[in-house]
Amino acid sequence: MNYHAEGVRRHSAHYTREALRRAQMAGALLESRALSLDGEKALHFDLDGIPALMPHDECADGVREGNVRDIALITRVGRSCCFLVQQVPENGPVLVSRAAAQKRCKAEYLDTLSPGDLLPCRVTHIEPFGAFCDVGCGISALLPIDSLSVSRIASPADRVSVGQDIRCVLRCRDAQGRLVLSMKELLGTWEENAALFSAGETVVGIVRSVETYGVFVELAPNLAGLAECTPGVQRGQLVSVYIKSILPQRSKIKLVILHAIEDASFRFPLRSFVSESHIDRWVYSQSPGGRVIETVFTQPAAPAG
Repeated sequence: MNYHAEGVRRHSAHYTREALRRAQMAGALLESRALSLDGEKALHFDLDGIPALMPHDECADGVREGNVRDIALITRVGRSCCFLVQQVPENGPVLVSRAAAQKRCKAEYLDTLSPGDLLPCRVTHIEPFGAFCDVGCGISALLPIDSLSVSRIASPADRVSVGQDIRCVLRCRDAQGRLVLSMKELLGTWEENAALFSAGETVVGIVRSVETYGVFVELAPNLAGLAECTPGVQRGQLVSVYIKSILPQRSKIKLVILHAIEDASFRFPLRSFVSESHIDRWVYSQSPGGRVIETVFTQPAAPAG
């Protein structure tokens, strides 16, 4: 079974009661847009003219146990939902279950993943501390702000947007077993990013930090250089910069800010440098003092006894 984020794929089959019975027998994963939430907190769908009902306890894995807030169900209205068919009567609404689809997605897919495994996901909403992503059938995982890139950003919205399909790596699971993601390991090492630039070039950059000793300007999501102090520049500003020098032995790039550019919406595209489906260790760079900036993906220790 190929599990994916809700809304990534649109159904193309024509729904009939007989087709829905076959889907029930085959355990096929279907998807449709929720049209309303009634007073009993059940979701309603229209499957090509056939009414479908998703009872409250079937709207998400965890609803029955009280682990899902009502607002999570209210916000499903107008959005796509994955589900499994439960009952197809001769007349009346077909009964469907998103909770059953999510439980199977966890058992057959998400629970089999190990730290370091790569997976596709879709950004669903953004908070100051990170972006929440749908990793399959509406199941949410957190992509913390410090895992979005090596370059420091003020908000996850500086790097990703709601509805964007991205590729992440499984960093770990939290105390509740929920997936925690990372993306910076896919965006290239210092050497890989620096190789895209040459001294003497003039390029665009984004001001990420203004310090007393200089201005850090991002040239790519995982690469920043240092420019001399420039009056009037502000964090988040798009600028034109001249590359004075690239110093691989020190992992440093020296820049000169030429002028500011009025474009608050600009974001660098996310370029992946990893083609594998799993990574065990990623080294970004080694500082002149010998400190290695790296990520090591390890399996959690087995429980004692």
